[in-house]
Amino acid sequence: MKFSLSWLKDHLDTDAPLEALAERLTMIGLEVEHIEDKAKALKPFTIARVISAEQHPNADRLRVCMVDTGHGAEPVQVVCGAPNARAGLVSVFSPPGTYIPAKNITLSIGSIRGVESRGMLCSAAELGISEDHDGIMELPVGAPIGAGYAEWAGLGDPVLEINLTPNRQDCTGVHGIARDLAAADIGKLKDPAIKPIKGEFPCPVMVMVEDQTLCPGFALRLVRGVKNGPSPEWLQKRLVSIGLRPINALVDITNFMTFDRGRPLHVFDAAKVKGNLTVRRAHDGETLLALDGRTYTLDGKVCVIADDHGVESLAGIMGGEASGCSEQTTDVLIESALWNEINIAQTGRRLGINSDARYRFERGVDPAFMVPGLEMATRLVLEMCGGTPSEVVKVGNAFGDDRVIDFPLAEVKRLAGIDVPLVEMRMILTRLGFTLAGNGPVMKVAIPSWRSDVHGKADIVEEIVRIFGVDKVPMTPFERGDAPRKPVLTQIQLRTRRAKRALAARGLVEAVTWSFISKPHAEAFGGGAPELALANPIAADLSDMRPSLLPSLIAAAQANADRGVSDLALFEVGQIFKGDRPQDQFVAASGIRRGFASSNGLGRHWSGSAIADALDAKADAFAVLAAAGAPMQALQVTPGGASWLHPGRSGTIQIGPQNILGYFGELHPRTLEALGADGPLIAFEMILDKIPDAKQKPTRAKPVLELSAFQPVSRDFAFIVDRGVRACDIVRAAQGVDKKLITAVSVFDVYEGKGIDDGKKSVAIAVTIQPREKTLTDQEIDAVGAKIVAEVTKKTGGALRG
Repeated sequence: MKFSLSWLKDHLDTDAPLEALAERLTMIGLEVEHIEDKAKALKPFTIARVISAEQHPNADRLRVCMVDTGHGAEPVQVVCGAPNARAGLVSVFSPPGTYIPAKNITLSIGSIRGVESRGMLCSAAELGISEDHDGIMELPVGAPIGAGYAEWAGLGDPVLEINLTPNRQDCTGVHGIARDLAAADIGKLKDPAIKPIKGEFPCPVMVMVEDQTLCPGFALRLVRGVKNGPSPEWLQKRLVSIGLRPINALVDITNFMTFDRGRPLHVFDAAKVKGNLTVRRAHDGETLLALDGRTYTLDGKVCVIADDHGVESLAGIMGGEASGCSEQTTDVLIESALWNEINIAQTGRRLGINSDARYRFERGVDPAFMVPGLEMATRLVLEMCGGTPSEVVKVGNAFGDDRVIDFPLAEVKRLAGIDVPLVEMRMILTRLGFTLAGNGPVMKVAIPSWRSDVHGKADIVEEIVRIFGVDKVPMTPFERGDAPRKPVLTQIQLRTRRAKRALAARGLVEAVTWSFISKPHAEAFGGGAPELALANPIAADLSDMRPSLLPSLIAAAQANADRGVSDLALFEVGQIFKGDRPQDQFVAASGIRRGFASSNGLGRHWSGSAIADALDAKADAFAVLAAAGAPMQALQVTPGGASWLHPGRSGTIQIGPQNILGYFGELHPRTLEALGADGPLIAFEMILDKIPDAKQKPTRAKPVLELSAFQPVSRDFAFIVDRGVRACDIVRAAQGVDKKLITAVSVFDVYEGKGIDDGKKSVAIAVTIQPREKTLTDQEIDAVGAKIVAEVTKKTGGALRG
């Protein structure tokens, strides 16, 4: 919401400086986001006269100007390239050291093509006050030489921009903002009564409302014999100051009412309206060419104003081009109405229209100001355009419902912790427009019609506290008690956060996708059950709850590939659905890599390339599980994965056969074909809910980080085993030899081929032995190695490779 300081002072009698007003606005809940003070920014710019303009000796398009800057100073030499630079021209001069807003530079004395220039003659675009950059500014001959340009041009009117919260619909007009400041004792509200305009004849246009839930109230008046032209200078300045373009008096009046009183209106050219007006739902397929130049196709959910020819306006959002007012308008219909907030919001979203009227009507406007707003607009029309007004046609309720709340005075102390004197409470609420009755501990408070956001006692306390001063609320620590504080985040929330950080650290980019996918895509990942189909999908390809995060990630990867970005790594952490029961819903962490998106980085892989493969997916999966707190020493990796993965290039990560945490590997060609994606793609999906919670061991002893002072020892072993023996069985057998000494066992090679019998394979493991009490001798290390060989051959039926 933007407004100028002078506009605010039309409604608030105050001498407070701009800085005090801005600070007070923020303190009462109307946060000031920006202040644009052109007078302050343009203070160094002065009015000057060009004495002479000679051709530059070294450039055809430049002139060397001698400039009179006023106050009896010596003329200043300025090199200027503007085509309109000439002797006698009065323009705007900026001396060295001046900051030029539009160019984002600070002037200095310089030499242009060998001629010194000690300043600059400016265009309006360079000052940031218009788009005109065809030449330097041309001011009237009588403009005072040496005077400040901003002060002379009347630019000393700062513009404030506040950030309105959705509940403060009463402050969508300058008058409402002034009311709040007056309540905060920073001025006195100017609120003269709006006198009704006597109608000279019955209004010939009648109004019928087919559905009162869409339009609770409607008021209409005809003004005959108007002369529509440019609006007065004061009104144009008001609109320009907040970024609106003046159009003509009738349209400018409606825009002024929207921002001055938060009361959107609409004007129809009466000559273009055929018959009476009807407020109704649009018929399916009806169209409207709106004032923004776009044609909208409507349906039965849209509320419109129509005449005998059809739709003339989108109710509460935007008028139609056909019945709009122009300079040829002589008879004008002024409309002021109340609209259903939810319908306005839905229509605006459906049609993609964000208008100033929609902004206010979807938040709610003052119902009691419907008719006074029409009277005020009528007076402005008569003052600016002349004419003869008709009587007002009213349909529906023009006042809204009365609301009274029983308010215990003790609520302020109970909820806010501050003591506010009764006299202060009365004064604050009265200035805000509330009406109070009673003197006991419980008062009756009547809510003003413009405060539809006030519903209960807590809302009244909020009004008192924000005006009395939020800074006066004492800092009171919560009682912690003797019990330890409970964590703010749940276990699954912590795992989600840590998984996202771990994957982002590995170079994957987070994606956020729909929780719905198409049925064929769901079936490709084990979903598509009837209970997971949506009863009312928003689109045909979003018909089922997703059984996996991967279909949407694959679709995103393909969309990027279609646009030339084929090497990418994406991840998502979110809910998946295996059934319609709560226990069938899980939080998964999934990711995909494509092309040269290996976790090793482009050109850094040992093989000389960085094409992503199943081992990258495995590394991503292990990173997620480690970050989420999975017991890494208990994880088992078995060959083969889910049906959507390639059977020979995938694996399963589990903690025993009964607790499968997830899968990784290359996607099956059949899966890629079903999703319409190009391969190869590698992927992983881990179920964070299936990670077992860490065991809590009650102990009084503080945890100690055990770091051995002795050098660890690494030994490699290669075993010949049957092809069907799993590598995890070899790892588990080696780990069980001495859990205190053996700290790590990992597989680093699997080989089948020349030198290995058919049906056999070679599995090589690296074993890390960490001494705790002393440095191990060669004999002791050999003894541990012998035990490892014996245990592995016993458990797997294999033999040490020679």
